This record gives sequence, C-alpha cells and structure tokens, in this order.
Amino acid sequence: MTDNEYWTLVLVLGAVVIVAVVALLSLLVYFVRLIDRRVAEVRHTLESVAENTEHAALVPRTADGVEAVLAEGLRHHLFLGRVASGGAS
Repeated sequence: MTDNEYWTLVLVLGAVVIVAVVALLSLLVYFVRLIDRRVAEVRHTLESVAENTEHAALVPRTADGVEAVLAEGLRHHLFLGRVASGGAS
C-alpha cells in the first residue's frame, strides 16, 4: 500500500466517522425534543387533573342538592297523583 492510498483510506474512514457522528447527534437532538414535548404534555395533563380535583370537595354538596331536588320532585309527583285520582281530601 502506497502512502497515497493510505492517506486516501484514512480520509475516507474519517469522513465516514464524521457522517456517523453527525447522524447520531441528529438522532439524539430529535429524541430530546420529542421527550421534551411529551413531558410538556404530561405536565399540562397533570395541571388539568389538579384543577379538576380542586373542586372535588363540591361533589358531596352538589349530590345533597340533587337529592333534595329529587325528593321534592317525588313529593310533587305523589301529591299530583293523589289529586288526579281523587284521593286528596
């Protein structure tokens, strides 16, 4: 192998190594950006969950209100049923 062939081989191998490094670094940058976007999505989801659970204390109060409305509706239904059938005095 002559000196000229040796240096050509070294330069070609160096170019291949540089291209491989650039490709791997590009993949790394891509994956880091992808992970960053997904972390932001998870953060947004967790913030939404936190906002939703802030109002969880209102659920029992709302349920009590719904129960009261249903009970009142049942009383009206029973009363009107008695009136319609002539059973009210």
